[in-house]
Amino acid sequence: MTRICDPFAYGDGPVSESFWADTVQIAPRNSLEGTVTAEVAIIGAGFTGLNAALRLAQNGVSVAVVDANQVGWGASGRNGGFCCLGGAMLSEPKMRKTFGQDATREFLMGERAAVDFVDDLVTEAGWEVDRHSHGETLLAHKPGAMASIIAEAAKVDSHFGTSSTVIDKDSLRQHGLGGEFHGAVTLPVGFALNPRKYVAALADDAAAAGAEIYGDSPVTDVVHENGYWSLTTPQGHVRAKKLIVATNGYSSETVPPWMAGRYLPAQSSIIVTRKLTADELAAQGWTSAQMAYDSRDLLHYFRLMPDGRFLFGMRGGITTTQGVHERIRHKIRAHFDRLFPEWRHVETPWFHTGFVCLSRDLTPFAGAVPEHGGLYAAFAYHGNGVAMGSYAGALLAEEILGRKTLLHPDIMRRTPRHFPLGRFRRLLMYPAYVGFELSDL
Repeated sequence: MTRICDPFAYGDGPVSESFWADTVQIAPRNSLEGTVTAEVAIIGAGFTGLNAALRLAQNGVSVAVVDANQVGWGASGRNGGFCCLGGAMLSEPKMRKTFGQDATREFLMGERAAVDFVDDLVTEAGWEVDRHSHGETLLAHKPGAMASIIAEAAKVDSHFGTSSTVIDKDSLRQHGLGGEFHGAVTLPVGFALNPRKYVAALADDAAAAGAEIYGDSPVTDVVHENGYWSLTTPQGHVRAKKLIVATNGYSSETVPPWMAGRYLPAQSSIIVTRKLTADELAAQGWTSAQMAYDSRDLLHYFRLMPDGRFLFGMRGGITTTQGVHERIRHKIRAHFDRLFPEWRHVETPWFHTGFVCLSRDLTPFAGAVPEHGGLYAAFAYHGNGVAMGSYAGALLAEEILGRKTLLHPDIMRRTPRHFPLGRFRRLLMYPAYVGFELSDL
């Protein structure tokens, strides 16, 4: 297995102080031992892999899921818990220019379908996932950003027939959105949840439906011969007619080799405060249960959770060593203090980092891999994996089942191009991040 980031990024160090791990205990899955045969093998026990496994198992397909660690160890168990519109970083005008008006419209409908999919799944299953927030709120980080976020909200409303709410700077505290911002718009689509509770429920229901889930079983080799995929782990093998790769930012260049150069891990970091008192909330003026993010390119995302703790996340970070991890801890805290100055005294005992995943085309992929019989993959959700990653898993299951009950945008079927620089492609992020930092001033 060949990976492109520092080994520290693939160990427990980045997630050892994660708040989510304290909220729910996920039953460890046994390691794979011996040889297992299934109709479909899935690499990755996160939102994508488990949604595919659940849908397949519910329809009588035998499934074996293997993960290098445990259920939800990767991005699915350490993200911000925002189930919202998104999945692509490509702007709508560029998407129209590249793919055309009809394909762009279809993709936008797919974004909404992804949010609705998770909504329906959680609601119908009755999972307790600490759900809150009615839509999401976008805050202007500087005065000049307000016009653009109003325009963005107008586009959302025109696409989906919704009615967004514009909040001027002087009214932010009245809406419980007190901070160093210059206005806001609330988009009435989406909700927040505890991602670890969600992924735990997915795993339990997939297993109950018949899916076999194995933890601590890194796939070291993948071979396709005689119409079957053969997966090798340290203590076992899986043999299956079809294979789903659902490893997103934690993918490998060699498992399978087709993935090499097609994905780009990018860091995101989260701190969580202790429980805030009523007086502390009032002093800052943030009492809203809305999930929110700001208009920076290297955005901040944050929300007051149902238990009174405040989650604050931030994009950025180039290298993935332990030293950088510690520097990011101080950097994210400095950003938090600047945006919420009345909470400078509040402790933030929890901190972790992890990967979101980008594609060169800045759009997600979910589909069959051309010229690789029985191989399917889904990745590159660009920081919106709760909705789009879940939906992508269901889309792969639908393809395998030969069904078309879900909208599958053509843009998501297009084979992702390779990034330049091969295994050193993360160097491409240096000039981009410098530009983002300057534009965010």
